[in-house]
Amino acid sequence: MTAARSGPAFSVHDIPFSTYGSWFDISPVVAEKTYAADLHLVSHQNGMHGVLRLVPRDPASGDRAETRVEATPGLLRWIGERGHIDLAYESPDTVRLRGSGLGLGVFAAAQTLTPFSGTYFFHDPAADAHVFTSYETGRRYRVTLLSGTVADTAGTQALGGADRGLAVTAQADGAWEIAIEELDTARTPYTSSASFDDIVESVRGSFADFADAVAPWRSSATPAAELAAYVVWSATVRPAGLVARPAVLMSKHWMDKVWSWDHCFNALALAPGCPELALDQFAVPFDHQDGSGALPDSVTHSEVLHNFVKPPIHGWTFSRLRRRLPTPPGRAELAEAYERLERWTEFWLTARRAPGAILAHYQHGNDSGWDNATTFDPERVVVTADLAAFLVLQLRELADLAVELGKPDETLRWTAVAEEIQAAMLDQLWTGDRFVSRGVATGDTWSSAGLLDLMPIVLGEQLPDEVGGALADRIKAHLTPYGLATELTSSPHYLPDGYWRGPIWAPATVLVEDGLRRAGHHRLADDISARFRALCETHGFAENFDALTGTGLRDRAYTWTASSYLLLAEAHVHRGGH
Repeated sequence: MTAARSGPAFSVHDIPFSTYGSWFDISPVVAEKTYAADLHLVSHQNGMHGVLRLVPRDPASGDRAETRVEATPGLLRWIGERGHIDLAYESPDTVRLRGSGLGLGVFAAAQTLTPFSGTYFFHDPAADAHVFTSYETGRRYRVTLLSGTVADTAGTQALGGADRGLAVTAQADGAWEIAIEELDTARTPYTSSASFDDIVESVRGSFADFADAVAPWRSSATPAAELAAYVVWSATVRPAGLVARPAVLMSKHWMDKVWSWDHCFNALALAPGCPELALDQFAVPFDHQDGSGALPDSVTHSEVLHNFVKPPIHGWTFSRLRRRLPTPPGRAELAEAYERLERWTEFWLTARRAPGAILAHYQHGNDSGWDNATTFDPERVVVTADLAAFLVLQLRELADLAVELGKPDETLRWTAVAEEIQAAMLDQLWTGDRFVSRGVATGDTWSSAGLLDLMPIVLGEQLPDEVGGALADRIKAHLTPYGLATELTSSPHYLPDGYWRGPIWAPATVLVEDGLRRAGHHRLADDISARFRALCETHGFAENFDALTGTGLRDRAYTWTASSYLLLAEAHVHRGGH
C-alpha cells in the first residue's frame, strides 16, 4: 500500500516537525512540559535546546502576525490573514523556508550571551550569510537569503543582553526564501539547485517509502499506522557524538535519548521492513556495554549514563527480532548477539546476586524501568519476580543460540541456570495466588497493587497452568476501558498522572499481551491489544496515558508507544482482524 503523498496531518504541539536523520526539529516545545508562544528550531545535540525563535511578521508593521500552524510529514505551514510561510527539510541539517504575504523573524532564543552560555550573532562576509553560534549545542546556525530582502537585523556582534536576529520580507514580487543550516565550524556557502516544491515532494516520497516498508499491511482498520510511522521516522537521527549508528530517539521532545529497554520495541517494529535499522536499534546500547557486561541506563548525543541499568528483556527481544527479520541473521551476527547477551546476563548473575542467592535483585525502581512503581515502596534493593522471569527468558535464548552456534556445553549450562532461577522464583516468591517481592537487606516480603508484580506472565507457556491462570485473573483487574493500568485504580496509591503508579504504558502492554497469548489466554490478549490500539488511535502516542480518561500524558510523541501500536496492529491484521 502506498502512503498518501502528503501523509497524515498532526499538531506540532504534540509531535515535533522533523525528518529522518536530523538532530533538530521545529516545535513550540522547548523544554520539559514547556511550550513557547512561537515555533523554535530545537536542537538535540548536547541536550535539548531551543536555539532559534521563528516569528511570523506583518510585513507592513513588522509586528508579530497571528497564524495557525499545519503540518504533514513533508511540509510545515504558518497560515495568517495576509499570507503564509512554508518550511521543509532539504537535508537532515538544512531547512528551507519561503513566505508570501508574511515576513519572518529569525531570532536567538537566548537573550543573554556570557563567556559560557547563550548565542552570538554576526554577519559572515565569506558566506554572505547571518550566523548564530550556540554555546549550548556547540553548533552554528547559518541563515542564507535566497530571495527577498533582509528588512532589519538586531544584535549583530552584540555581547551581554540583547535581541539578536534578522527579519526577512518580500520584494516587489511578494515572495521570499531562506535556508537555515545547522553546521559545525564552517562549510562552503550555501547553494542548491532544488526548488522548494521539489524538496517537499522528495521528503514526502521518503516518508511514503518508509511507511510502506514498516506498515505495508495498514488499512482503514489501522487508522493510526501512518502517524505511528511518522513518529518513528522523524525521531530517527544519524550517527553523531556518542551515537555510533542511526538511532531512533524516544522522542524529539525532552525524552531525547535511547534508554536500554525502550530501544527493543523500536527494533521489533522495524524488523520486517527496515531490517538494518532494526538491528542498529537493538545494538545502540550494546555499543556502550561496560567491562562488567552491564548496559548503560541511556545513550544520547553527548551523554552515556551508567548510574542505573534497565531490565534484561533483551533475550526476549532478540528471540523475536531474529524471527521477524526478512533474512535470518548469519552465523557472525548470531555470534555477536550471543557474546553481548552472555556478558549482559553474567552481569545479573554476578553483580546483582547477593552471596548465596539464586535470584538477582534490582538496586532501585529505575533498574526495572518502572521507576516509582509501588513494588519499590517498602525497599528499593529488591528481589522481584519480573526480573527472574526476564532472566529465565534471556537464559533460554542464550541456550537456543548456543545450539545454533554448536556450543553444546553452553546449551546445557544456560538451560540449567534457567531452570534453577525459575524454580527459585516459584519456590521463594509465589505464595499460591500471587508473587511477592523480597528486600535483600531485611528479607521481608510484600505484595503490591501494581502490574509489575504480574509481569512473570511473560514466561507464557513455561509457567505452570495454575500460575498462568492466577496471573491472568489478576491482570484482568487492571483493565480499564483504555488498557492496563499500572496500579489498580482502586488502590490508595493510584495516581492519574503518577508515572508507573497508574497510567497505561506501551511496553507493559506489549509484554503482557505476548505472555498471555503464549500462555493460551488469547481472548484476554485480544482485548488488551484492541483497547491499546483504540487508545492510540484516539489519543496519539504519548509517553503514557491516564488509565481512566485515556488522555495522553508527559511527552506526547514517544516512539516506543508508536512502535508498540505498529506491533499490535500488524499482529491483529495477520490474525485476520478487520
